[in-house]
Amino acid sequence: MSKLIIEGGQTLIGEVTSSGAKNAALPILAATVLLEGESELRNVPKLMDIVTMVRMLNALGVRTEFGPNNTVRIWNNKKIRHIAPYELVTAMRASFFVAGPLLAKTGLAKVPLPGGCAIGSRPIDLHLKGFKALGAEVFVEHGFVELKAKRLVGTHIYLDFPSVGATENIMMAACLAEGTTVIENAALEPEITDLGHFLIKAGAKIEGLDTPNITIHGVEKLHGIQYDVIPDRVEIGTLMIAGAITGGDVTVHNVVIPHLEPLIRKLKECGADIVCERNLIQVKGNKDLIAVDIETQPFPGFPTDMQAQMMSLLCVVKGNSKVKETIFENRFMHAHELMRMGANIKLDKNYAFISGVETLSGAEVRITDLRAGAALVLAGLAAEGETIVYGLKHLKRGYENMPEKIRALGGRIVE
Repeated sequence: MSKLIIEGGQTLIGEVTSSGAKNAALPILAATVLLEGESELRNVPKLMDIVTMVRMLNALGVRTEFGPNNTVRIWNNKKIRHIAPYELVTAMRASFFVAGPLLAKTGLAKVPLPGGCAIGSRPIDLHLKGFKALGAEVFVEHGFVELKAKRLVGTHIYLDFPSVGATENIMMAACLAEGTTVIENAALEPEITDLGHFLIKAGAKIEGLDTPNITIHGVEKLHGIQYDVIPDRVEIGTLMIAGAITGGDVTVHNVVIPHLEPLIRKLKECGADIVCERNLIQVKGNKDLIAVDIETQPFPGFPTDMQAQMMSLLCVVKGNSKVKETIFENRFMHAHELMRMGANIKLDKNYAFISGVETLSGAEVRITDLRAGAALVLAGLAAEGETIVYGLKHLKRGYENMPEKIRALGGRIVE
């Protein structure tokens, strides 16, 4: 069984460079279905989820292969298949991102329902609502979503919730629609803006990125390009907390400071020393960090993808903290594993009440989802003794070379 063995109590000191953002690279890869010709993506993390999306594109007839130095090359020169393989969509929810591009490019898409996941249901209702508004016929039966449209037609779409996935899928589909589409109450996450910049460089006409109202003027076709994916703000945030939780001094290069502001504010509130420069961030921890309350919100609020990691830190600071999870209903599964390490946590529905303890104790723990895995690694770094973390397949979905990066900072961690 795959596992990490962590010897806790080491102070992390040094410099490390972040990887590209998985949550930006996945929809951008899906969007290459819309493009004609050859493209190259740079700063793409080599992760299990990325490998799955590359397999998806090849299965659809878009030749895709990994190159050196975190590049992916794409050739979209052949007829595209409109049926997404069941085993790939069910292996990774983000595979559903191909639905919008397939519908817009071929007029037909047949994609398996992605189903639920460990941290919540994540329904696709808003995706389908958007496709219907653009003029598609939508059929859901036998575990598949089938979408049909001779040509999508631009319209006004209001999202009942600022869903990241729905915003991205509708935006991609609207790029080749006839006329103008407005997405109201669009999500504001940086990964959406990155997708928008990618599409604009490929010839799309998009206005209003970084605002709740995104306007897309449909075009006849998009062309191949070279593009650099943004840095991964969640990986950067995890490394920042690694510096704080070990009382260390960690500098992360390849960062976009505005993407990190919600976490920066909370770490400063805890008492961590943070220095921000143009493309790097330095975090220094100390023994006098104090408790803070957090509530997850869509961007620019505190990200749900950093809640588990922040909980690990709050377990070992002075005072009492309250964590409210508003995005996913099952995102406290890591709390029970942290309790195995001596954390004082009480759960009540979507609230976690944490009383800081002097130290955590090494234990055997199991990863239940991606961000929970990062939280348990952080807890292991801060704990006394040896921690064994099982279930690495979750961690490898979202963190490129995490053990190597921690070792580069002086952590003692082996796989």
